[in-house]
Amino acid sequence: MEKEKTLERKLGLAPAIALAVGTTIGSGIFSSISEVAAAATSPLMTVLAFLIGGLIILPQNMVLAELATAYQEVGGHYVYIKHAGWKKLAFLTGWATFWGNDASALAIVSLAGIQYLAYLIPMSPLVIKFSAVAVILVFMLIHVTSVEGGGKFQSLVTFIKILPFVFLIGVGLFYVRQDYLATPMPAGSTSGFLALLAGISATSWSFDGIGAAAYMTGEIKDPKKTMPRALIGSTILVIVIYVLLSIVVTGVMPFGELITSSAPLADAAAHIPLFSSSAGTFVAISGVIVILGALSGTIMFQPRLQYTMAHDGLFFEMFGKVHPKYKTPYVSIMAQCLLAIVLVFMSTITELLGYFTFILLLKNTLTFITIFVHRKKEDYNPLWKVPAWKFTATVAVLSSLILVASIFMWAPVPSIIAALIVVATGMPVYFLWDKKRQANRGE
Repeated sequence: MEKEKTLERKLGLAPAIALAVGTTIGSGIFSSISEVAAAATSPLMTVLAFLIGGLIILPQNMVLAELATAYQEVGGHYVYIKHAGWKKLAFLTGWATFWGNDASALAIVSLAGIQYLAYLIPMSPLVIKFSAVAVILVFMLIHVTSVEGGGKFQSLVTFIKILPFVFLIGVGLFYVRQDYLATPMPAGSTSGFLALLAGISATSWSFDGIGAAAYMTGEIKDPKKTMPRALIGSTILVIVIYVLLSIVVTGVMPFGELITSSAPLADAAAHIPLFSSSAGTFVAISGVIVILGALSGTIMFQPRLQYTMAHDGLFFEMFGKVHPKYKTPYVSIMAQCLLAIVLVFMSTITELLGYFTFILLLKNTLTFITIFVHRKKEDYNPLWKVPAWKFTATVAVLSSLILVASIFMWAPVPSIIAALIVVATGMPVYFLWDKKRQANRGE
């Protein structure tokens, strides 16, 4: 492949960790604590749910780390499923990701960030939409014009977005009440074990996106050392933040108030004397920083998947272009951002696209299953290997299946419809592009 058409390794450990942490800690944590608390039914179970929920993510990222050092390419899940010999499934996951997740995620996250800003600066619905578009365009330009610059920006914004949580935790720990933490499970509730399982399942969304760095392996320096450190280190960092945050939130406010709260972080801040008079403002500012940081990370890593598909002849050819000066997949980045801008003005469609979540969660499960296939291949030579790999991979698969099952139970009909749409639209396109690819290669 010609040099001007390839991406270069310019990112080190800090940007890789920042990408994973920055993408993971987004809008979800602002509301998920109350949902986890309601499922877990007690403060202790809530804290344990975040701890165990994070710990079971570790095996998933350990599997990703091994796969990333075996296939040092950009593209993440698509690459690993493809190399397992499941080319059609790999294409369908990439196809669904682009149309059903990538652009819609950018639209939703940008709108969420500006809505927090609107708490501080009143805006009309139309101004909110145009502001969301402006943010998307600014971040698009940052990540189009430089991989290194984009990585440094992501590192900076991730550091800044962690500060409000560190501040809230650091101050909040002094006001934690033991009697609040010791609140027992209500009489007649489910058993402690079942409540814990429910709470763990509810934390899954808070850890979603932590494998983002795997999408950029082809642009990471020294992947043998960097990828395991980035994927495992980022998981540990997020676990520490979430566990400490859950201790503070459950320890500074009555548990009954927490489980009914629609804004648990704001309500928790209101119970801390230092923040009580400005809790809403504090959380609004934190929300803007945290969510827009997640937007930056999403714009940075998602386009790499379609870039790789295009180079395989299984996506629009122009998505495989690399900017001759900036060495970024600029067409793929710009196309996803422009589609996101369209979706910003079509919120109902954005909501419908959310039903594709079921399909997109399946790609995680498929990816973890592939390690059983890869390990049997004679030419499979990862630079880093998962310890106790069969046990670790089994835990990764089972923990991923829990989330898939929960989504299917929540929305079975939309999930089935989404699956049918993906297959019905994707397979004809796959055969068309595959036929063209074979013709071009003289197969």
